[in-house]
Amino acid sequence: MKIVYMGTPDFAVLPLETLLSDGHEIALVVTQPDKPKGRGHKLQAPPVKEFALMHNIPVYQPESAKTDEAYEYLKSFDADIFIVAAYGQILQQRVLDIPKYGCVNIHASLLPQYRGAAPIQWSIIRGEKVTGVTTMQMNAGLDTGDMLVKEEVVISSNDTGETLHDKLAIAGVNTIRETLKQIEEGTLSPIPQDDSLSCYAPMISKSTGYIDFSMSATDIYNLIRALNPYPYASTVYSGTRFKVINACVVAGDFSGRIGEILDVTKDGILVKCGVHALLISDVQFEGKKKMPVSEYIKGNKIETGIVLGESQ
Repeated sequence: MKIVYMGTPDFAVLPLETLLSDGHEIALVVTQPDKPKGRGHKLQAPPVKEFALMHNIPVYQPESAKTDEAYEYLKSFDADIFIVAAYGQILQQRVLDIPKYGCVNIHASLLPQYRGAAPIQWSIIRGEKVTGVTTMQMNAGLDTGDMLVKEEVVISSNDTGETLHDKLAIAGVNTIRETLKQIEEGTLSPIPQDDSLSCYAPMISKSTGYIDFSMSATDIYNLIRALNPYPYASTVYSGTRFKVINACVVAGDFSGRIGEILDVTKDGILVKCGVHALLISDVQFEGKKKMPVSEYIKGNKIETGIVLGESQ
């Protein structure tokens, strides 16, 4: 098939690579504009653009896909299908209507659950045991189009946002391959979504990761896993913010105040939560590298009795 591929982050790279290796014609890659990154604010290309340039695929980076110019340009490629994977812009109906087979989205959840920008992270935050990928015939709504092909993925108890992302990228390959196969064979059977079963997965920000120790240790552990490797869960110790890289739940009935540091050992920082306690094993304080607590306390003091999160 002749494909216009629209995607931006790492999640979108593996499906693109697979479509190319499967012999499809990738006529154009559409991705978000380069963005400044790091302390030097140097412009950095999206991962999908980097892959496209390596394989001599034309790249288009409109500030907005809603302009007449963008519409006419996309239309000029006369593609059979547009495939979208975490592109990052809403497409107008007139764009969705351009290709013969419409626009198919590779969405990292089992729709209608977790519509929105961050389904991978929110599935972990909310304690789901299973997620997956759904290909969807796009319409003008937010992830509301008819479902095409699904593949389930188990969320293990130690999955992070990063490891689950990698599992779902593979599932994305499988589902788009099967979707294109069924389109070519004329066997595709779209299924409308039940809106009453939907839930929203809003964009993740640094504030999403501010730890509320009145929550259960399990819920906090899920938050820590979900936001690893970005933006990481965080809290404040004596006015200094630090990221919580890894932790585990310690079951038991602990006395003390919510958020209080109960003990500090080479194993980590034990903190009282709303239910049970959390053992923080790896941290990153402002201006320092990520490190185990056992390393951090060699040159820095962490006092028991301090309540984390105060002055937050």
